[in-house]
Amino acid sequence: MTASAVADRSTTHRVDQPAKSPKPQPRPARRVLHIINGEVYGGAERALDLLAQRLGAMGIEVGFACLKPALFPVARRAQSTPLFEVPMRGRWDLRPVVKIARLVREHGYEAVYAHTARSAMIASLVSRITGVPFVYHVQSPTAQDTTRRVANFVNATVERLALRRASALIAVSGSLAERLRKAGYPEERIAVVPNGSPAREDLPPRTPPNGEWTLGMTALFRPRKGIEVLLRALAILKAEGLSVRLRAVGPFEDSDYEHKVKRLADELGISELIDWVGFTRETDRELDRMDLFVLPSLFGEGTPLVLSEAMASGVPAVTTRVEGNPELIRDGQDGLVVEPGDAEGLARAIVRVMRGEVDWETLRRNALARHRERFSDRAMAAGVAAVYGRVLSRK
Repeated sequence: MTASAVADRSTTHRVDQPAKSPKPQPRPARRVLHIINGEVYGGAERALDLLAQRLGAMGIEVGFACLKPALFPVARRAQSTPLFEVPMRGRWDLRPVVKIARLVREHGYEAVYAHTARSAMIASLVSRITGVPFVYHVQSPTAQDTTRRVANFVNATVERLALRRASALIAVSGSLAERLRKAGYPEERIAVVPNGSPAREDLPPRTPPNGEWTLGMTALFRPRKGIEVLLRALAILKAEGLSVRLRAVGPFEDSDYEHKVKRLADELGISELIDWVGFTRETDRELDRMDLFVLPSLFGEGTPLVLSEAMASGVPAVTTRVEGNPELIRDGQDGLVVEPGDAEGLARAIVRVMRGEVDWETLRRNALARHRERFSDRAMAAGVAAVYGRVLSRK
């Protein structure tokens, strides 16, 4: 886990021979420590995993400091990236601050990064102790992140206090950037860098199905993702005699919520139409089995990585008009956008695609082109690297 460095070399020339120009040497990589929670492997965490794999080619060497080491250390694909476990024993346990500050000094990290209220609290204190800059990644509106109002208030307050020290704020959508401006953060500290996913070169040929349609949803299932709305829409489609199935890919936030959602499916009489796939690393393989991707978010999005992945796989999407979603999916061009919480409206949008009222193949082509242009993982990494470059140049 030591830093890779390129030593400066001096060239000695004989007086009686013409001097040769020294070969240009590669510049040493700049080092940034990403402080993360780590208990889940959702869209934000997968974006960080991709950044770790891509930033090296752009002169940025990443390390991870994990505050709640659970799923992320084992699920990540960037296994060669240094990861330090510095577990917090509770929300207000500040002992990791000293340990991470020591890591920053010992391993030569030049900046620290965070993307949650908890990690921002720790990163801001590490920045104060070590003097290195602090960069914050705004993945979603913290004040609307959960259905628990007290938790939202506490997290938003912690985040606001921590961001006083932030040298740069990376918003994943234009709407989040506007929130930051309205909150009083200076324009020069704000950058918009949408989350991105890898472009795919192995896409199988696809046509819309003639018989049964497979709807798909990929998420860390929690109340704000709106799975209950999709289940009610599925019940409407079943009642109209349409041949559909749902593949629900991803883990639940907790077992109580899982039982609640599956009980609703039983009450609606649609349990036999649903495949609960659970957590998987094979997201592309799952997307290849879907005919229409559905993300019925109720609130609290940024630019969801799952929508980017659906676009990269050429799976037309139906999503909701909440924070960031319409910045990826343009209604009627790359997919369809409906109002959040409206099961009937969601069902009607799905029917429009199934019956050919909106052309499935046109949506697919547009989504693929838009992804390559704006929402690839390389575009995301280039944007983040540019922010790091500006911050580190001011040191």
